[in-house]
Amino acid sequence: MVTSTRNAQKLLIVAKPNHSSSWRSNQLALLAIAVPSLGAGIGFALAGAWPILPLAGLEIAALGCALYYVNWKLQYRHVITLDKDKVVIDKGHYLPKQRWEFERHTAGLAVTPEQHPWDGPRLTLHNDSEQVSVGEFLNRDDCLKLLAVLRKEIRVGTHGPTEKVTL
Repeated sequence: MVTSTRNAQKLLIVAKPNHSSSWRSNQLALLAIAVPSLGAGIGFALAGAWPILPLAGLEIAALGCALYYVNWKLQYRHVITLDKDKVVIDKGHYLPKQRWEFERHTAGLAVTPEQHPWDGPRLTLHNDSEQVSVGEFLNRDDCLKLLAVLRKEIRVGTHGPTEKVTL
């Protein structure tokens, strides 16, 4: 998902993965699975098959860990801030972990065409000394939306070679 907000001084672009369900709905789904599973485990434990109860607990714990990990991965963000003097790129989960700053007049956008019809083009912001890939987790439509927003603001410095599309 790509959102952009403009005020008088700057443009703020936020790129994040599509998030199909919230952490709260994941917790409710886990609860809906845990109640019958642990209920059956307790029933079997009372009937004498006690090894089923710890295994049911491990199953619920593993599912909970998997849901948490996926939710954490989907909190990843690329925040691109453009003002009149500089371009700032922040990347991280929940809060920025990496940060790059480019002078606006030296910043460029490199576009590498997609190799498969389902992929989006690869976008890289760069200056004279370094480059930063942005939006690599986006689907094709969101990547094209990010490209359209960035093209209006930053000069396209390079285009990648036209590569043969493979199916």
